[in-house]
Amino acid sequence: MSPGNQYKNEESTDESLSPTKVGKVSQLFGRVAHVSSGIVTIFTSREKPFYRRFWFWAVLTVGSGVVGAKYIVTSIDKTLPDKAELQAVVREQTLTIKAADGTILQQQGEATREQLKITQIPDTLKKAFIASEDRRFTEHNGVDPQGIARAGLNNLRSQNVVEGGSTITQQLARILFLKQEKTIWRKLKEVRLAQKLEKEFTKDQILERYLNLVYLGSGAYGVADAAWVYFSKPVDQLTLAEAATIAGLAPAPSLYSPAQNPEAAKQRRNLVLQRMREDGIITATESQAAAQEPLVVKTSLPKRLEVESPYFTSYVQQELPKYVPADVLAAGGLTVETTLETKWQQAAEAAVTKVLKNQGRWENFKQAALVAIEPRSGEIKAMVGGKDFGKNQFNRVTQAKRQPGSTFKGFVYAAAIATGKSPYDTYLDAPFVVDGYEPKNYGEKFRGLIDMRDALTRSVNIVALKVLLDVGFEPTIKLAHNMGIKSKLNPHYSLALGSNEVNLLELTSAYGSFATQGLHVEPHGIRRILNRQGQVIWSADFKSQRALDADSAAIMTWMLRNVVVEGTGAAAQLDNRPVAGKTGTSDEARDLWFIGYIPQVVAGVWLGNDDNRPTYGASSSAAYTWHEFMETATEGMPVEKFPERPKLEGRKGTIKAEPVKGKKVRNSSSDDNEEVNSSDSDDSSSSRRRRRRNYQQQEDNTETPRRRRRYQAQEDSSDTSRRVRRSPVENESSATATEPSRSGRRSRRTESGSDAPRNSQPASTSNSSGSSGSSGTSTPSWRDRLRPKSSSQ
Repeated sequence: MSPGNQYKNEESTDESLSPTKVGKVSQLFGRVAHVSSGIVTIFTSREKPFYRRFWFWAVLTVGSGVVGAKYIVTSIDKTLPDKAELQAVVREQTLTIKAADGTILQQQGEATREQLKITQIPDTLKKAFIASEDRRFTEHNGVDPQGIARAGLNNLRSQNVVEGGSTITQQLARILFLKQEKTIWRKLKEVRLAQKLEKEFTKDQILERYLNLVYLGSGAYGVADAAWVYFSKPVDQLTLAEAATIAGLAPAPSLYSPAQNPEAAKQRRNLVLQRMREDGIITATESQAAAQEPLVVKTSLPKRLEVESPYFTSYVQQELPKYVPADVLAAGGLTVETTLETKWQQAAEAAVTKVLKNQGRWENFKQAALVAIEPRSGEIKAMVGGKDFGKNQFNRVTQAKRQPGSTFKGFVYAAAIATGKSPYDTYLDAPFVVDGYEPKNYGEKFRGLIDMRDALTRSVNIVALKVLLDVGFEPTIKLAHNMGIKSKLNPHYSLALGSNEVNLLELTSAYGSFATQGLHVEPHGIRRILNRQGQVIWSADFKSQRALDADSAAIMTWMLRNVVVEGTGAAAQLDNRPVAGKTGTSDEARDLWFIGYIPQVVAGVWLGNDDNRPTYGASSSAAYTWHEFMETATEGMPVEKFPERPKLEGRKGTIKAEPVKGKKVRNSSSDDNEEVNSSDSDDSSSSRRRRRRNYQQQEDNTETPRRRRRYQAQEDSSDTSRRVRRSPVENESSATATEPSRSGRRSRRTESGSDAPRNSQPASTSNSSGSSGSSGTSTPSWRDRLRPKSSSQ
């Protein structure tokens, strides 16, 4: 039988074919398909296509999952902080201001008042948090699947949220870098951040950060704040029950607050104690005893709300934009290390409080300000801007602009010395009018011929104006600006008497240039600024600038020392320590000033009223306040001497004078009252009326006693110079009329620093004039001294 017939017969047989026959048929069809492969393809195999097989879809699913997970992780990582930012130790939107010794002055935002090291936190408190929040903290790598499962099971059993699945590391990541929204994306970022944190830090470092940052209700951030807020004690004094109470706050601070919900707090505390017992941290006896302990709450305000030295910290915040970009300030998390010395600040506050309480009531001034600067570095060491920051935030050190009165004479005389003048150059103190401007001395007293040193010591207004005319407006203004005066100074005759308004900080800083032998450093209150990671983003680097030559500065210091030793600043004297400085008042004693310095410190004091009302006081009150502050601030400080006064012979000026020629100048006295042209108005014209003789200067390095009443004629000099022979009337005037009685350190001496050309009221009814233009007055009574005066120190 042929193959074709055989196939035909087999195809027509019944359906039950033997396996052998089926195989043969398959082979036949395979051959046919192979022959006609270009026409038709026949598959007779029973196997499924690969795309319908299980292994294909399994591999595809797993592969897609891996690729998707990799993409998601990559996308998440792009949004996470980089490795450097993981070092963050404070929250965003916070600001911490510290004193020079590291104590916190002020905090803003969600800040931690006390950053504790892990070794400062009791083991009981650490383990209470671990038992409450993350029982497998030491075992996982940031995420704990076992803990998540356990928490879910316990919550199902309790039909309430009694346990969380987030680890301590996840919570730290959320605190530092994430917002509190409840989204899947945020949770994925939290997980990824936790894993990164675990790679970068040890368990102790993570736990330390967490315990310092976790919010525990009632404004408390961190365990140190919580211990203070709820129990008014430090963490090392917490009992086991109190530690468990604080640890139980983390999941829901408001719900478990012992101050607001004591019963809920006790139940939560007992649950924490139970877990500590289950984990073998405490014994059953300890757990039972702590659970039976009554919950005694002693609340206190969060320490982060306390503000020390508020005038200074407000000044620091105003200065921050100068050193930090706006976007960095907006992000927050900054720590500002300042220059403030806490000891000095306390002394300044005490001095201001004392003068307002005592002298303020009698002398009719309601406000006071004080600032102290280290002149060599420009660092502000103390700042009190007023009486009560809580009632009035206006800072009278930096914001109030007032007339400096006679304190400005320091710059006038410094300019004169820098042009080459000698402190022994003499001027006639007599009635003087230039272009209608007529300065007045206090009590309309005149001293006749007087040298510059004596004129500065006694703050003689007429001589100050004549010195200014000899030097010129521009050289004086330029020198004042170089020394630290920032305010605009107008070239008017009243400039010599301090008519241009300045603030206390710039005036004090400028006097610091005398203390540093002519070098000026910009005053500042910030040393360093740190970001969230503790990295320094700005550091003070203020360089000193030459404002006045060293010899002129030394001569000025020698002259200003005499103001304190024998002049109007006697109340500022310090035992066994040289002091230089200058008093000053404005018209009608509206502003009372003293700016004084030693080689290491310059400090300024202002007393007065915000509404510019006259006072009954004198600048000696400001000098006394300065003394009270410095007496405490200099405790333990080495005594430094001022540099020796340079030789006066052969000195050459370092700046060029630009004398001012008035259009109409009148030199008048009791027997000489005529108007002269400007060409005859110089002080050289008055030299024809002077009687001079040469004399040998005698060096006197010892300071006169504090209570001496008469001005001593000896001068500090080692070289030969000229000196004016005074008439008996002049000598008497110097010894009596210009030296009011002084009671101890509280000198009530008054100088005229007014710039207003008003008629001054004499201190007494008697006023005799000599041919030289001198006048003598008797010592005013205490009633007279308490009356408002039209001109002042």
